[in-house]
Amino acid sequence: MSIKDKIRIIEGFPKEGISFKDITTLIGDGEGLKETIDAIVDELRDKNIDIIVGPEARGFIFGVPVAYALGAGFVPVRKPGKLPCETLSISYDLEYGCDTLEIHKDSIKRGQRVAVVDDLLATGGTISTVAKLVEEAGGEVVSFNFVIELTELNGRDKLKNYEVSSLVQYDL
Repeated sequence: MSIKDKIRIIEGFPKEGISFKDITTLIGDGEGLKETIDAIVDELRDKNIDIIVGPEARGFIFGVPVAYALGAGFVPVRKPGKLPCETLSISYDLEYGCDTLEIHKDSIKRGQRVAVVDDLLATGGTISTVAKLVEEAGGEVVSFNFVIELTELNGRDKLKNYEVSSLVQYDL
């Protein structure tokens, strides 16, 4: 079975000109979901990972089972106002405006080895902000692991100082 075969492509969503990669068909397939989680776990197994970080919301879907399989903790990255305790926040520019991400200030201990797990690497803007949050908290980003990479958007360029892995690649 191919993970790529389980991902549904929806043309023109959410707007004309976009080719949306829909993971709901992948995560709705037990065999496909298991193969995806197992593949990410296999890539991380020998890296002595302490914490998996996952950006909301799809990073939660893949990050929690990976953390469980590795015996690591999981730290969610959220939009402002979603975490109840003291947070670290970083704002970053989007194509049209700005956004902010947060983690709990005490969620990562100095020197902990962190893998960031998410569904999609596109331009790299959001995920490079996640790296800054992890490092500001004192963690060491060991690896970025994605299910899907949109190669033509050159997201790896923003992550060139890190190890980056993706299971499935698409040209736009």
